[in-house]
Amino acid sequence: MRLGKRWAGSRDISELGAGSRLIADRTAELYAEYLPRHARGRLVDLGCGKAPLYGLYGPLASDVTCADWPQSVHASPYLDRAVDLNGPLPFADAAFDTIVLSDVLEHLSAPQALWNEMARVLAPGGHAFVNTPFLYGIHEAPHDYARYTEFGLRRFARQSGLDVVTLVAVGGSLEVMADLLGKHLAQVPAVGATLAAGLQGAVAMFGRTPWGERLAARTAAHFPLGYFMVATRPAR
Repeated sequence: MRLGKRWAGSRDISELGAGSRLIADRTAELYAEYLPRHARGRLVDLGCGKAPLYGLYGPLASDVTCADWPQSVHASPYLDRAVDLNGPLPFADAAFDTIVLSDVLEHLSAPQALWNEMARVLAPGGHAFVNTPFLYGIHEAPHDYARYTEFGLRRFARQSGLDVVTLVAVGGSLEVMADLLGKHLAQVPAVGATLAAGLQGAVAMFGRTPWGERLAARTAAHFPLGYFMVATRPAR
């Protein structure tokens, strides 16, 4: 959603918990920065859920396909194709110029298989956008299988034949602590959501200052809240 001049996660706590705003906002900002640089043509949103990024990628694509598990715990009102993301994708080779895989990788029991499939259905010169949490609580249990470091993400891309264009940490140690505390505060009856939102809003504001940016830069290598990456299929 738009929040002033910035893109941010939903403020509806039935859509996004108040304790998850920090990572959602930062991830939305990264998509807002990198999608206009690389997204184009035929786009597929794998594990789309309610397609929260549609407002960002929709105007950039000539055609959008929303795909998700048929048994997803989230409603998928924009679903075009029901797809088991742990198996072969029902799409032709080089079918898409852009792939979005947002908050999905940790829920895959066979992640390398999907990376290989993404490389197959991505057209030469096309780009895949992936974000995933790292120092983050278990969610959507029991289908929460792993957390991946920067090195694991690079390995997935390399083994599938994709080149990493950019890979950045989402937040650092302060954001990790604020996320953890925010999720606990959100459980307090009556006032929890307000407390969690206030804490995460304050940390987000500090994170945009020079001091906050320096702190995140110094700590993100060892204590990232998550990762955001863009990979491409070589044009050769």
